[in-house]
Amino acid sequence: MRAIIHTGGSGIEHLQQTEMPERFPGTGEVKIRLKAAGLNHRDLFLMAARNEHDVPLILGSDGAGMIEAVGADVDELLIGTEVIINPCLDWVKTDEVPSVPNILGGPTSGTLAEYVIVPQANVVRKPAYLSWEEAGGLSLAALTAYRALFTKGHVQPGNHVLIPGISGGVATFAALMASAIGAHVTATSRNGAKRAQAQQLPIDRVLDSHGDWVQEMGSHTIDLILDSIGPAIFSQYFEVIKPNGTIVVFGASSGDEITIPMRSLFFPQINIVGTSMGSHAEFAAMIALLEQHRIRPVIDHVYTLSDIGVAFQRMQQSEQFGNIVIRIDENN
Repeated sequence: MRAIIHTGGSGIEHLQQTEMPERFPGTGEVKIRLKAAGLNHRDLFLMAARNEHDVPLILGSDGAGMIEAVGADVDELLIGTEVIINPCLDWVKTDEVPSVPNILGGPTSGTLAEYVIVPQANVVRKPAYLSWEEAGGLSLAALTAYRALFTKGHVQPGNHVLIPGISGGVATFAALMASAIGAHVTATSRNGAKRAQAQQLPIDRVLDSHGDWVQEMGSHTIDLILDSIGPAIFSQYFEVIKPNGTIVVFGASSGDEITIPMRSLFFPQINIVGTSMGSHAEFAAMIALLEQHRIRPVIDHVYTLSDIGVAFQRMQQSEQFGNIVIRIDENN
């Protein structure tokens, strides 16, 4: 099968296209002929951490395609089913959080290939209204957004949600989901072009990340903040969040270390919680929410498998707005 492997060093320059031997599903597994896959920042982090001594790796966590073969203990009637892959392999129950989630595409072979083999428990039927490109690039971003909003953030209709850094897949999914259930959404970006793009989404207000938020929307107006940025703007959150409000942290693009004014934390009783990925149960609930509200992903760009280097460069340079998708089956 045709695949993209990372081998021989660190960074994007060590990606190469190759032919890999065919594999067959084992007990409880399904073999999927992939139609489309998605890129995530996780792929960049993995490539940066690898060296010339590491074994070749097929990257990619997101993917959608058709079941072509099944292993023992899997119903053969599933062959031909159109599915979306849940990349979190062993996280079954929502409250039983693994110390480190086992995610498709590192260390196990991922979705930047013509085929992938996963446990049957890690596939759900593709909603018919989604195109292959829409379905193939949504999994990790949509799952992370769902858990941040609902499981950790307990968002409710009428809540005011702040999403700083509205450009990546998680942020755009969070905006779409929050708006769909009747929450009010304010987003920020330091990039004027991305602020203009965000205004095309169902967002109530778009601000400059480094502007005066209090002047723009008043103090203590936010119920829930989804933070993926960290120290660059973290102190601003305390100027606008309501007493008993919640900050859900799912990333740290500007660094790992923050300083918190303790009185701004305990007097208004602010909740700060962390989150990442999600369980099998949350993945199923997320797909159901998308289907109920006919939510379509924001797709930044679709590339072919041969253009994988260009696609990753776009992500590395933070040029994207939404999900970057790879079309695997170029004849589809």
